Amino acid sequence: MGLFKTVISAIAGLSALAGVNAASLQQVSSFGSNPSGARMYIYVPDKVASNPAIVVAIHYCTGTASAYYNGTPYARLADQHGFIVIYPESPTTAAAGTNAIANMVTYTLGQYNGDKSRVFVTGTSSGAMMTNVLAGTYPDMFAAASVYAGVPAGCFYTGTVAGWNNTCSSGQSIHTQAEWASTALAMYAGYPASSPRPKMQIYHGDADTVLYPQNWQETVKQWTGVFGYSTNAVTTETGLFGGAWTRYTYGPKVQGILGAGVSHNLPIQGDEDMKWFGIVGGSTTTSTSSTTLVTSTKTTSTSTTTSKPPATTTTAAAGGQTRWGQCAGIGWTGPTSCQSPYTCTYFNDWYSQCL
Repeated sequence: MGLFKTVISAIAGLSALAGVNAASLQQVSSFGSNPSGARMYIYVPDKVASNPAIVVAIHYCTGTASAYYNGTPYARLADQHGFIVIYPESPTTAAAGTNAIANMVTYTLGQYNGDKSRVFVTGTSSGAMMTNVLAGTYPDMFAAASVYAGVPAGCFYTGTVAGWNNTCSSGQSIHTQAEWASTALAMYAGYPASSPRPKMQIYHGDADTVLYPQNWQETVKQWTGVFGYSTNAVTTETGLFGGAWTRYTYGPKVQGILGAGVSHNLPIQGDEDMKWFGIVGGSTTTSTSSTTLVTSTKTTSTSTTTSKPPATTTTAAAGGQTRWGQCAGIGWTGPTSCQSPYTCTYFNDWYSQCL
């Protein structure tokens, strides 16, 4: 027995020296209006900042808050930097409702004296879809977003809570920059044009066969259109994150990052997220929101989103690709000529469009 106690004491001492955390994922049962029935989970590190930033991390389709907590680096990064992570969980296979997530944020800001100018959102797959929708619906709440393998806001509309939009997922929802921007802007139609909007960082793999890589290009169109940027990148950086990734910067608030040979199961670049959010040093800064903290009353939405996308571009006829359709790019096997009077216009190595 004495030896047993000695061993236990030694283990306890080593644990203390190693700084083992007591913090864990916790459910919050009451956080405000929640008509979608979403569940709120939160991670508050042992050493939380006095005025902490908040990161909303949204799980993929069929995922859970616990799976995203365990499978992504955000809790570990929260331990390092003192921010709080909200992990919404959907009661369906789709992502949780935007209204519920907004109220999770409002609850956390009030409960932990959070910094309302440093609220960020990120997600994977259906969580990325929801991230795009939140950026359109609550531009006054979020300072920056990172989107992993998603689709443009409004693209996945089905009219049901958990429907699947094959046209969108297969990359056939192809529209102009202006059309996609209008879809995002319509999600908060009364929001002043001069007011801050979240910076958008868009990740995708060019070998994604679940949400085809064309969705990366369409999402880039959407947010460059919202900010008034060209779809031609200002700078291009190759060989990133082990060599497979290329970063296209379109302006200070939009980056598109494409992984060569990367599937739908793409890695989370947590350290890059910290730079993009401004939680650690970097060249980017976050915008400041002056929004008063109130309980959200906006209409609940899921990743299917009640905001319909533009009408789908028609398929190419025998004479060539239709206007706005893709006509060239690495891996492209469709039409390479355009119907008159349109010409195949280069955007990047993976995408050219009939304009």
